[in-house]
Amino acid sequence: MFNDIGALELVTIVVLAVLVFGPDKLPKVIQDVMRTVRKIREFSESAKQDIRQELGPEFKDFEFEDLNPKTFLRKQLDNEDLGLKEIRNGFDLKKEMAEVTDAVQAREQESSSSSSASSSGGRIDMVKKPEEPGKDDRPPFDADAT
Repeated sequence: MFNDIGALELVTIVVLAVLVFGPDKLPKVIQDVMRTVRKIREFSESAKQDIRQELGPEFKDFEFEDLNPKTFLRKQLDNEDLGLKEIRNGFDLKKEMAEVTDAVQAREQESSSSSSASSSGGRIDMVKKPEEPGKDDRPPFDADAT
């Protein structure tokens, strides 16, 4: 619950508690807070049990933590029935990239040897050149935009 509280924050909270409540009332305040936290936990556990009883026996393995989207996705992706681990292990990105690189280099070699007599030297210009608008060309008019 308080995983991101460091030592400095904890010391600050203790010092503020001593200053606000005083050293003589602090133990009583801590007991009251702990009692309240215990009651809230008991209330939530009893509510969970009531919901499980109302859902019936088909939901006996239902966990409320599964309602958290992160937990739900993690549980579903770790499921062995889907076969995702085999897919993940069978996919080698370095091997795939090497195959693509080899195919591209082979295509470049073929195109350069077949069109060596051409004036472009076997290279294809992949850069799209912007068209220069004429003086009489107007941009398209959109009636809905105005």
